[in-house]
Amino acid sequence: MIPTVMPTYARADIVFERGEGMYLVATDGRRYLDFGAGVAVNALGHAHPHLVATLKAQAEKLWHCSNLYRVAGQETLSKRLVEHSFADTVFFCNSGAEAMEGVIKLTRKFQHETGHADRYRMIVPTGAFHGRTLATIAAGGQAKHLKGFEPTVDGFDHVPYGDLDAVRAAIGPRTAGILVEPIQGEGGIVPASLDYLRGLRRLADEHGLLLAMDEVQTGNGRTGKLYAHEWAGITPDVMGTAKGLGGGFPIGAVLATERAAVGMTAGAHGSTFGGNPLATAVANAVLDVILAPGFLDHVQKMGGLLWDALGKLVNDHPKVLECRRGAGLMLGLKCRVPNTALSKALLAHGLLTVGAGDNVVRLVPPLIIEPSHISEAVAIIDACCKELAA
Repeated sequence: MIPTVMPTYARADIVFERGEGMYLVATDGRRYLDFGAGVAVNALGHAHPHLVATLKAQAEKLWHCSNLYRVAGQETLSKRLVEHSFADTVFFCNSGAEAMEGVIKLTRKFQHETGHADRYRMIVPTGAFHGRTLATIAAGGQAKHLKGFEPTVDGFDHVPYGDLDAVRAAIGPRTAGILVEPIQGEGGIVPASLDYLRGLRRLADEHGLLLAMDEVQTGNGRTGKLYAHEWAGITPDVMGTAKGLGGGFPIGAVLATERAAVGMTAGAHGSTFGGNPLATAVANAVLDVILAPGFLDHVQKMGGLLWDALGKLVNDHPKVLECRRGAGLMLGLKCRVPNTALSKALLAHGLLTVGAGDNVVRLVPPLIIEPSHISEAVAIIDACCKELAA
């Protein structure tokens, strides 16, 4: 008999009843150090006092009024996002997949509005992941996500990640834009080189294309800057983000320049729940913390400490670990044993992680992490590697 909760996930047999900063507590009372953060969502950990207080205060005022009316929280949040990014305008939705749908739609609309209605295709690297809707699984192009959902939505041309010449060769008369993750998350924590990102910007400019970024996972401070593309010193034309933006409350956003958003007028796109008062209140509270002086410096420092510690683990356990990857607090360990075996061992020892492609164990802890948490996690990983090696 099918469960009442549709069985679309391979879930661990654990139920968490509360969270405390860097830790989750299960119904049996056991505490787990959380290096998964709800798949890079709980940017400020669990039960952050500022987020809790903000949500309670807003819940007593107004939950939902729809986008038929002005929403004060949206106006405040959009102004802050514009002030701290390349964007001139923001559309709010509920998730990363919705944000990336918006990015794809905006890219096509831009070309249509600027006299190139025949341009609708996007060049996307292999190994990408942009969500689970029909269009975003087509953009990702991974067979395991597409199987059973055919026919595949048309409009995406795939080239090897990091290969600028392949992008250049794929540009044709129907190309509308280039879509890329600065670091492929689900694909195995694979960072793009900064020169590659700069090259994509040049190609987009040269051929009249939009450069679209997926910063659903890499954004909102995850790499030590508000958005990962900042490390390359470039800006996209349009970008989708979500995950950490709400610190655990569902919200997504499409950020765009005025030029790129030329066709996004009344009726072009919409969302019933997107940017509701609860979500925008919490997202504004998240920005209060992330944009505070010194916070992103802290993320960079902690990312450096964890990076160095993972390097030592790789050197100490060559039978189990092959290499480390990533940037900031979006890191991964590529395994020589099945990554599921290492994740299972870590879970048994009280450390939560997330799997990723290419046999990688993903480490995406809350950004409030301290050196003591890194030491605790490294000790657990070290112990588990010794067990697996034996």
